[in-house]
Amino acid sequence: MYVGIDHGTSAMRFSAGEGRRFKISREEAVHFEIRELSRLCRMDEIEGIALTYSMGDNFSDIAPVHRLENRGLVSREGAGKHTGGGTRVFDAVRESGIPAVAIPGIHRGSPTDPRFKAYSHQTSPEKVGIAYRVAEDLGGDLVISDVSSNTVTILVKEGRISGALDACIFAPGTEHGALDVDAIRRVDRGIQSANEAFLHAGVNHTLPAEDRIPALALFSAMECAALLLLNPGARVALAGTMAPGIAGEVERLLGREVAVYDEWCAADGLALIASRVFSGTRDILGLEVRS
Repeated sequence: MYVGIDHGTSAMRFSAGEGRRFKISREEAVHFEIRELSRLCRMDEIEGIALTYSMGDNFSDIAPVHRLENRGLVSREGAGKHTGGGTRVFDAVRESGIPAVAIPGIHRGSPTDPRFKAYSHQTSPEKVGIAYRVAEDLGGDLVISDVSSNTVTILVKEGRISGALDACIFAPGTEHGALDVDAIRRVDRGIQSANEAFLHAGVNHTLPAEDRIPALALFSAMECAALLLLNPGARVALAGTMAPGIAGEVERLLGREVAVYDEWCAADGLALIASRVFSGTRDILGLEVRS
């Protein structure tokens, strides 16, 4: 049995494949114990784990967890919510003795289209799990928009991750988004830190309730359309908690069919990655597997 662990914005999701899943809030994860994985299967049945941690920006290959410095981060500072839950889960897995690999984020050190490296960070590592899960169904030419607290859209071309648009660059999610002129002014005046401004730039904070879903759909479709410039024949998919609610409008805006995946897509994809890595696969969507 192989386990995928998704370090999401609001929750940690654990999957051993469809039908074997559970999630806990980031706050609950502060008290995580490795034996909780027995909710998926017997502990002695777990052959390998693939997990994500925060931005994963200090490494670019899929790597054993014990080989990472600083849990694979350049720094814990930066755009995002910090609770300590993800740290606890990472350390519990590393100390358990169960074979485990960490998935990197996509950043300037990643083997992507160099034009995307205009930005230091393209996407956090759980989106690699999403892309791998969707590629199992739809093939190796994809544009996938993950819409929940954040919105992040990733491009896969000929079976390799080509680039992505991160949450602090373009489309808002429900909670987080790019800093606009008003946000920059608040930061400059010392009213908010840049991270606080990012955490309050989503549509739940900037728009009346009736405009939030239409705005999420519009900006997700815009990101998809932008990445389709680089792969016009790609299939389009949505994932995340908001995907079902915006899918119809995204289809209308793009004028093409859109596949829909739910909040478990990342964890399920990570479980698939674990099964492939521990069976000898050395390349996942263009990311090398390091021993």
